[in-house]
Amino acid sequence: MVFFVDLEPNKPIITYTLAVAILMALWWITEIVPLGVTSLLPFLLFPLLGVMNGKAVASNYFNDIIFLYLGGFLFALAMQKWNLHRRIALKLLLLVGNTPAKIMLGFMIGTAFLSMWISNTATTMLMIPILLSIILKLEETNSKENVHHFSTGLLLAVAYSASIGGISTLIGTPPNLSFARIFVIYFPNAPEISFASWFFYAFPIAIILFIITFGYLYYVFVKKDAAQWTTLDISTIKNEYKKLGPWIIEQKILAVLFTLLALLWFTRADIVLGSFTLKGWSNIFNNPKFLNDGTVAIAIAVLLFLIPSKKEKGKFLMDWKTAEDIPWEIILLFGGGFALASGFKESGLSQWFGDQLIWLKDVHPFVIVLAIALLITFLTELTSNVATVETFLPVLAGLAMSIEMNPLLFMLPATIAASLAFMLPVATPPNAIIFGTKRLKVIDMSRTGFALNIIGILIVTLSSYYLATFIFDIVLDVYPEWAN
Repeated sequence: MVFFVDLEPNKPIITYTLAVAILMALWWITEIVPLGVTSLLPFLLFPLLGVMNGKAVASNYFNDIIFLYLGGFLFALAMQKWNLHRRIALKLLLLVGNTPAKIMLGFMIGTAFLSMWISNTATTMLMIPILLSIILKLEETNSKENVHHFSTGLLLAVAYSASIGGISTLIGTPPNLSFARIFVIYFPNAPEISFASWFFYAFPIAIILFIITFGYLYYVFVKKDAAQWTTLDISTIKNEYKKLGPWIIEQKILAVLFTLLALLWFTRADIVLGSFTLKGWSNIFNNPKFLNDGTVAIAIAVLLFLIPSKKEKGKFLMDWKTAEDIPWEIILLFGGGFALASGFKESGLSQWFGDQLIWLKDVHPFVIVLAIALLITFLTELTSNVATVETFLPVLAGLAMSIEMNPLLFMLPATIAASLAFMLPVATPPNAIIFGTKRLKVIDMSRTGFALNIIGILIVTLSSYYLATFIFDIVLDVYPEWAN
């Protein structure tokens, strides 16, 4: 492309940026090298091709969004170190009940709740051993053949609820954080996408998807076999919970800090709902805009290294040995995507894409949103959801500027849709993990997931068109000043 293509006469950097983007997309899809290595390409190629200064590119690899992820992940690691996440999961399962439907619901609630706060991958890895012990217990008391259908439903329930729970919060899944940063890169004067504003938009979507997914999985995997059993033995879960023993002081402190962290995130910025405004606590400082969700996450994370442990004398709630499990590849993936987004903007490539798609100006916005949700949902079945979002959001930003529509109307559904790939094992880490148990076939996941994909596309489209316009004050026929 560098030698033989010229997208814009007298402006070769537009072509060069697209060449880098295509190379990164190919490497991300094929994973011919690790995802983190592909993410370093902008730092190498943008300066060489004259797209961006190396210093400017480097600044994309560490910013407030990455600190938000870093702080949130440090807290998640502390929860795992002291087994608080396991205690929460098992307690939720015990509270729900012991009929087949209640057990499925219990696993889904536990998985969805945890995936709001810790990574979808870690949540699924936690739930799978508990789930497998239940399935083995069922196979002992019933025939393996009788249990197979129900166990398939349980496995899919865990994977799907991990993805659904993750969309609820800004830190729940990496695409959400990618959106928050790319939006700031393109529209620095736009109102902030805070933890609370994202939650008010995404949580209702997650609730609706959760209810529909449970109803669908219940109908397919539980109702047909309901006559075989009325209750199930959940002594395995009780025994696992007893092994944890009584609450230790470290778990209690973490539970308090967890609640505090969530409250600080929710109440930091002003919450504006129509004519009602709830002032955030950051207003007590002289420069409230200097504080962001990343600041809050790091503040609580630092506390973890300062509060001493009673169980392990001379040590603290968190130590650097545990912190070494931070997924640096994901952090590089963030950075590479942010650098690519900056390259799209600085070179003018996103505006070029927008100009090519200007004919969409005459298409109804609802149709465009539906097409975006459809494209991203099925594309992310084959590619990394973070890579998909970070490649397409700059294009959608350019499209919005060209046809003078509010960029949020296009960027929000694309972000949510990237987490709703339910058909293939490679689509999301939760899908891959449950497939790794070797207890279900690709056809089981594809057949069940296709219907949920279609449902997800419709819900994301409707919620973006109606709910988002209220939460983010989007007026369909008005181009916001901050987008200029």
